[in-house]
Amino acid sequence: MTSSTKWDRLIPAAIILFSVIPVLGGALRLGELGGGAEITPDNARFFASPVPVVIHAITLSVYCVLGAFQFAPGLRRRRPAWHRAAGRLLVLCGLFGALSGLWMTVFYPKPADVGVLLTGIRLVFGTAWVAFIVLGFAAIRRRDVTGHRAWMIRGFAIGLGAGTQAVTLTAWLVAAGTPDRLEKALLMLASWIVNLAVAEWIIRRQAKPVRAAAQVRATVRGTR
Repeated sequence: MTSSTKWDRLIPAAIILFSVIPVLGGALRLGELGGGAEITPDNARFFASPVPVVIHAITLSVYCVLGAFQFAPGLRRRRPAWHRAAGRLLVLCGLFGALSGLWMTVFYPKPADVGVLLTGIRLVFGTAWVAFIVLGFAAIRRRDVTGHRAWMIRGFAIGLGAGTQAVTLTAWLVAAGTPDRLEKALLMLASWIVNLAVAEWIIRRQAKPVRAAAQVRATVRGTR
């Protein structure tokens, strides 16, 4: 197995594994809505206005699973047409996922464990998600591949936040019990910050060969 083939398998598999909890959560929510489950205080808001949560669950699942394969370097090189077609679909899924999440944050009744701080955090990161996708799309339209890749990685990091939050909230629940409003808000904030920090590390790591190649070209031109 070549190095490229190895990463083509490992990177998507790791991302999909990390996405299992939010994807299953979305599937369970859809099953609950479609199966006529009992209406409780926890799910009443979804039954009262199901369209946003249905859109969010479907688009986020596609965004996480299909988006995982955009990180396979060999696949991008071998099938550029597939990469472009999948990218267009991912832009739509990301925008619909982010906008439906923002709608739910603003208009759904707040559960008992969601306060002003968490609402504000969700609005900030939801808006940033939309902005990053738009900036990434604009970059590729002007053929700025490096900028496109960087903005899309940042957007994906925010979209994958639910996976990190599932891990951090579960770990806190096991270690310290049910988090209160402040603790939940800080845990979710920390999850998004961790994801964006990893995204920046990936972006900078990928930029090193590009800068090195540019320096070599500049040196060659200078010696002519």
